[in-house]
Amino acid sequence: MSRRHDIDALRVIAFGLLILYHVGMVYVVDWGFHIKSPTLLSWVEWPMIAINRWRMSLLFLISGLALGLVLARRAPAALAARRSWRLLLPLAFGIVAIVPVQAYCEARMLDTIEPGYGAFLLRYLQFRPWPAGTFTGAEYGFTWNHLWYLPYLWAYTLLTLAARPLLRRLGGARARDWLTTRGHWLLWLLPPAWYLFALLVLDPRFPSTHALVDDWFNHARYFVAFAFGVLIAGSDVVWARLRAVRWPLLALALCAGGINAGLRVVGHLIDAGALSRAPFLAVMPEAGWQGVSIVALAIYWWTALLGLLAWGIHALNRPWPGLTYASEAVYPWYILHQSLIVLAAYWLIPLGLGPVWEPLGVLAITVAGCVLIHELLIRRVRWLRPLFGLAGGPDRRAPAAAPPAMAQKSTPSRA
Repeated sequence: MSRRHDIDALRVIAFGLLILYHVGMVYVVDWGFHIKSPTLLSWVEWPMIAINRWRMSLLFLISGLALGLVLARRAPAALAARRSWRLLLPLAFGIVAIVPVQAYCEARMLDTIEPGYGAFLLRYLQFRPWPAGTFTGAEYGFTWNHLWYLPYLWAYTLLTLAARPLLRRLGGARARDWLTTRGHWLLWLLPPAWYLFALLVLDPRFPSTHALVDDWFNHARYFVAFAFGVLIAGSDVVWARLRAVRWPLLALALCAGGINAGLRVVGHLIDAGALSRAPFLAVMPEAGWQGVSIVALAIYWWTALLGLLAWGIHALNRPWPGLTYASEAVYPWYILHQSLIVLAAYWLIPLGLGPVWEPLGVLAITVAGCVLIHELLIRRVRWLRPLFGLAGGPDRRAPAAAPPAMAQKSTPSRA
């Protein structure tokens, strides 16, 4: 099987956006994060909203594609063992060695602990609950912060592998073949309909926790994206159809996203009292435009995901300079980046560098830290590689699309 360069490229792009997004979290107004600068930037909210609607779903979709491409070539038990090793070992290492600095910086900014990282780390590694509010996830005794993606991906992978024998007995292969050929139109319609149901029914009842066990709204959207990736990974018909409709998908995504963003502005203006006498509110009351906004969001979510796949297969499925290196670097950078962001902000905020140099400094320190730690240590020290999800020696690559695609915030906590 030839390597799917578009999937590698989308993975790299997605994690590049993730770094920018988490830097933006330090500066966006009214969005909670582990560390917040007093220099808040109101304009940051809008590009972050535009990508926030689909960014994590894209990561799970790419992960599903990666799994789907190797399912036929590896025994389920061996695949489950390999994925468990490559997901749970970095998760455990990240919890004890990478994430604690975020908890320390957050607690120091909140003034809930005394200075001294060494003393904090000794207490943290006891995994005993802290007083609630000490840092995000303190009541659990530890936090996984941005590494929440790893246990979710592990759970979805094992659920998929465990369900395959049952699905085969129930005619799953025939259903898959029909869905990816004559019934592929259902793949365009059912996921956004499901997401609309999740927005209306699950989102109000199950706010995002990233704690795995009670995060039902997030599971409703992320597992659907993951399962879709597994389903279509090897379907030439679906990929050809996606490529053929890339322009309509782009137009639909822009239109639906624009409607959702525009109605969000309307909501802000109503909350501020600026539209309390607007004539159109008599024609479309608040419940009406909120309903339109939710429908537009569901359409934007799915058409953006499909559009990214469509344009990826059209424009990115060829070797790119540096793609091999970047594709390997994604996992270590994912594990490192948020701790570096929080630490850089912790260092720079007291300097009062202002709304330009401070965020640029945070971004520069984050990127430089990822480059140096990955290049000088992780790639070259054999025993470090599996701790950051890498296999084998420095220049070995996994088979086509096999590495688990990685990534917002937090723990078995309410992050």
